[in-house]
Amino acid sequence: MAQRTVLVVLFDGVQSLDVTGPVEVFTGAETHTPGSYRIRTASLDGAAVRTSSGLTVVPDQALADASDPHILLVPGGQGTRRPDPELVAWLRAHGPRTGRLVSVCTGAILLAAAGLLDGHRATTHWAYCEKLARDHPAVDVDPDPIYVRDGHVATSAGVTSGIDLALALVEEDLGRDVALSVARHLVVFLRRPGNQAQFSAQLAAQTAQRAPLREVQQWITEHPEDDLSVEALAARAALSPRHFARAFQAETGTTPGRYVDRVRLEHARRLLEDTGEGVEEVSRASGYGTPEAMRRAFLKALGTTPAEYRRRFSPAPVRRPH
Repeated sequence: MAQRTVLVVLFDGVQSLDVTGPVEVFTGAETHTPGSYRIRTASLDGAAVRTSSGLTVVPDQALADASDPHILLVPGGQGTRRPDPELVAWLRAHGPRTGRLVSVCTGAILLAAAGLLDGHRATTHWAYCEKLARDHPAVDVDPDPIYVRDGHVATSAGVTSGIDLALALVEEDLGRDVALSVARHLVVFLRRPGNQAQFSAQLAAQTAQRAPLREVQQWITEHPEDDLSVEALAARAALSPRHFARAFQAETGTTPGRYVDRVRLEHARRLLEDTGEGVEEVSRASGYGTPEAMRRAFLKALGTTPAEYRRRFSPAPVRRPH
């Protein structure tokens, strides 16, 4: 097995967890499977950097002395707000020679500034997706997933999603058993797929200002198995269906139908992850009615079936009928 070099770029204002989260994952994999990864850190001049939380990190070397790695990991943090031209130039020169380009959080801004995300689908922290798309129109920015992999480029959202992405890379390199062992050691779940949303349905949508609409939002979340047609929801809000649909979208930023779809998918995923309920029971409890309807929804939204989703992301044993 060939050892893979992981080079982590450091700079003043870096987010410490963007660095330490993935480093702990790759270090854990190396401990489990000696010779699998060699982790190095480097700043432009080899000098210590001060993280956004005030911690001081001493790198292993200067970037000029680093050989081209198998994995180049660029973390985010306040230091990405105004990209250092010298760092961007180094990334532009060395990025194309790297096996995998990986960013955590706003590290995607540095990769984009170096032109390394042009033509690629990418994500970053939800608060900076709009800026990334506006400043770099050649990048296909997807604000929803916790991480995105497009060829040799992998980008992740907020800080903890860097751990999810690193675990996915370890699983690809060394297999699921090693990645699961590392996840257990770090007391995190190896169960968040990259296309999992950065926010729950309630957080992704705006909260309605008017009490009747806000109460309907809560009702949908608590009763995904009920009749959640526009007509039924409008009656609950004491509005006409047409008025309700317009008001709901105006106040939440999404249509009632899309909101219901997202809540039901989220509910089904939770049941598949955390319980041993059968697929038929989950489909009824989530408002799909039949396993086939739930299967179609999963394929459309996640590109996988409920059974495959459970196999990959559930730690719970499935209860079999006697």
